[in-house]
Amino acid sequence: MSANFQLDEQAIRTIVEDVMRGLGRAPAASVAASTSEPKSSAASTAPRRSGPRFGVFDCVKEACAAAQVAFEQLRNKGVAGRRQVIDIVKELCTKNAKTWGQFEFDETKIGRLEHKVAKLEIVKLVPGVEWLRPRGMSGDHGITMEEHTPFGVVGAVLPVTHSIPTLSGNVINIVAAGNSVVFNPHPGGARSAALAVRTFNEAINAVLGIENLICTIETPTIETFNTLTKNEHVRLLCVTGGPMVVKAAMASGKRAICAGPGNPPVIVDGTGNLAKAAADIISGAGFDNNLLCIGEKQVFVLEHIADRFMNELASAGAAKLTASQLAKLSASAFTNAKDAGGCSHAVLNRKLVGADAAVLAQHAGATVTAECPLLFAETDAEHVFVMEEQMMPMLPVVRVKDFNAAVIAAAKSEHGYKHSCVIHSLNVERMTQMARALDTTLFVKNGPSTAGLGLGGEGYLSYSIATTTGEGITTPETFTRTRRCVMVDNLRIY
Repeated sequence: MSANFQLDEQAIRTIVEDVMRGLGRAPAASVAASTSEPKSSAASTAPRRSGPRFGVFDCVKEACAAAQVAFEQLRNKGVAGRRQVIDIVKELCTKNAKTWGQFEFDETKIGRLEHKVAKLEIVKLVPGVEWLRPRGMSGDHGITMEEHTPFGVVGAVLPVTHSIPTLSGNVINIVAAGNSVVFNPHPGGARSAALAVRTFNEAINAVLGIENLICTIETPTIETFNTLTKNEHVRLLCVTGGPMVVKAAMASGKRAICAGPGNPPVIVDGTGNLAKAAADIISGAGFDNNLLCIGEKQVFVLEHIADRFMNELASAGAAKLTASQLAKLSASAFTNAKDAGGCSHAVLNRKLVGADAAVLAQHAGATVTAECPLLFAETDAEHVFVMEEQMMPMLPVVRVKDFNAAVIAAAKSEHGYKHSCVIHSLNVERMTQMARALDTTLFVKNGPSTAGLGLGGEGYLSYSIATTTGEGITTPETFTRTRRCVMVDNLRIY
């Protein structure tokens, strides 16, 4: 922690309680920020608390103007000021993980409460100002320095799947780079975003005197998103959401950092420990009911070890569905109805996204315990659960005749998103073959998908993985421009 950051636990608790009292109104947006996510429900109309805004705005124009002022104030605080902000954000996420996890779980009603808490407890793994390192060059004609400098105001979109964690990780990256930010959250998680934003800003204001470094739109809609992308103060966009909002951001005319869709496949070839592979896959695919974009979505297993592998899944706590039960669940989980947008292909039943395995089992005509982390069923390679990005704790398992067939099927199911994939194998040549064929941003070997974000594997964390635009796992450097400073024929001593 920074020596200048003096907020103790009681001060943090007081700030959070004050914020909770101030959040008397929930968003009542009628249009979702992304057509790939569920819309928010109607909310109460209690009057807003008077006084400082602390980053929570109804008007996009006002929010962007306030963020521009905050950006200029942050610039005057230097790198030390950025470091203080990051300390505050990480500290508040750690201290309030249980409270905020419960708040978001109650608002979104998806995923698992314990994993909502865990996602906030690990925000401290997001890199800060230490990530930014200048590059120096020296030669006969002087010296040159290249530095990472901020854009200014960043406009950002949040998913309903990880509202506060994504917001917090984005804040750390964006502020470490020297920027301010305005969020257009998903309507289904807008109250959670407002809670975190107001709390962060109150603490930042107490230490640095900056009121609106982090801003959010209280009642977000597709219209507020469009206004945000057009605002004169917004110099860079960061989108973590569904394909429609990603497409809109990329068409805005501004530089956009976009985390697009994923459908991560897994290959199990039997050369490693099958029990460990099964446990790892359950850990990754079952995390927060498979809401993570990197989570294992389908498994291709060589046929000679398929039965043994599925027995290991069952032994590790997953529940197997019969063919008839799978058919019932598929009918509930997907629709081809024209009025649902599924006239050309199946679309998800959004009511089941992030639902518990026990809830999915009921739709399948089965019964499992509330503690069951994952369902699985044997399917063919073209099954809807294989080909569609289903964010549910139901894992399709496909038998394949050999490794070449597994790679071909895995690549087809991944759709060229170049997002994530996983392999359980001790054969390095096979790892290389899969890596070349799928060319994904994340490739995890012999571990759960979550290891790709530093959770049980080496590395760092970000909840925004820019696969569509190619930046990969976002860092502070992602949100900077490179500036070159050249001194000609001087300061080169020898």
